[in-house]
Amino acid sequence: MKRILDNNKKWVTQKLSEDSEYFNKLALGQEPRYLFIGCSDSRVPANEISGTGPGEMFVHRNIANMVVHTDMNLLSVLHYAVEVLKVKVIIVCGHYGCGGVAAAVSNRQHGFIDNWLRNIKDVIRLHEREIMSIYDEEQRLRRLVELNVIEQVHNLSKTSIIQNAMRTDDPPKLYGLVYDIKEGLLRDLNVDVPSFKRYEHIYSLAEGLEESATS
Repeated sequence: MKRILDNNKKWVTQKLSEDSEYFNKLALGQEPRYLFIGCSDSRVPANEISGTGPGEMFVHRNIANMVVHTDMNLLSVLHYAVEVLKVKVIIVCGHYGCGGVAAAVSNRQHGFIDNWLRNIKDVIRLHEREIMSIYDEEQRLRRLVELNVIEQVHNLSKTSIIQNAMRTDDPPKLYGLVYDIKEGLLRDLNVDVPSFKRYEHIYSLAEGLEESATS
């Protein structure tokens, strides 16, 4: 802990030397443009890999960058980011070499986390033919990381929070990125969000909250 506190003091000194009003400005509030939904892996620091500073990016992280519809933590972050902070870009960012994805592929028990990893197994079920056609294990895991990101972006589209936001004049844009730890580079998976509209008859919450309450 001494190392943490010492480093904090050094950081404060550095920031004040660059701008004596730095912390006073930060204390006035935040207006982040981005919401970053990433993995909890300690090798994937959201601000550093994206080159953003304090106040620019709202961040939520969990094991394997999941968007789970029963996760009140994620939904609270999403609601606050969209409804209050008015973020313009929402990023789901996975990374190659993800331990959560690798654990989901194995059929071994890992304890309590197995309940969370079931969500990744659903991704495997949806894309089983493609995944099983890849014989190289490393490449199979890399592709599963990508498919997991794509499905989590689609899961965002299923939420009432995003559906309501999409009806506004200036809705946020959704992106799926993958981070290559070996290279340090982010890659845009070009998730085709509009194509997911073909499932609109299943997932759409067309009626507003007030309408459904009175019907």
